[in-house]
Amino acid sequence: MSTESRADCKIKELPYAERPRERLMEKGAKNLKDSELLAILLGSGLKQKNVLKLAEEILAKHPKKKMLNSDFRELAKIEGIGRAKACLILAAQELVKRTLAVKEDTLPSIRSINDIIAQAVYLREKQREHFLVLYLNGRGEMIFKKPMFVGTLNANLVHPREIFAVALRQNAASVIFVHNHPSGNPEPSASDITINKRLVEAGKIMGIPVIDHIILTKTKFFSFKQRKLV
Repeated sequence: MSTESRADCKIKELPYAERPRERLMEKGAKNLKDSELLAILLGSGLKQKNVLKLAEEILAKHPKKKMLNSDFRELAKIEGIGRAKACLILAAQELVKRTLAVKEDTLPSIRSINDIIAQAVYLREKQREHFLVLYLNGRGEMIFKKPMFVGTLNANLVHPREIFAVALRQNAASVIFVHNHPSGNPEPSASDITINKRLVEAGKIMGIPVIDHIILTKTKFFSFKQRKLV
């Protein structure tokens, strides 16, 4: 079959081994050409032009990097794409971007107060006190995060046993505590200081040190480590 006739014929009329979907199932996505991958997303071509030919022409006029940065209106204007296919392409691109951002083979590094706050920023908006524990490995990476207590915190409520039992199950090397003050005042209360002291002492006994204890408000924070209370 000539090149021209291949462009005119429907995908179903192509030899089985040349159809994009079938090639993907047999060879794997990584072995397909860019045009074949785009053809699968497009799904169908135009009159007198099958989806493979259409995909090749689109990529010739609109390189991958340009398409990656195109918005809905720009994609929808491309002949052969339109509104529905533009939505599909953008959704696929966004899913890939988010997947790459997750980096499942790595863990969040906790190197600074900003890193700690980033893991607990949602506490700034809470109307009740929440006590959050970050569990770290020996490289300072967060391996687990667990909200432990909700409500007015006191020494009877926040017990070291529950916190360090989780640390042992997670094989944590160290811990960080974060809790919020809905009042807006980041300074620790007498109860906060008592709780922190008990937890720090328990950490020393368990061999799982407390790295820091942060109090958050909507706009401010207090670090026990900075004040040499850890």
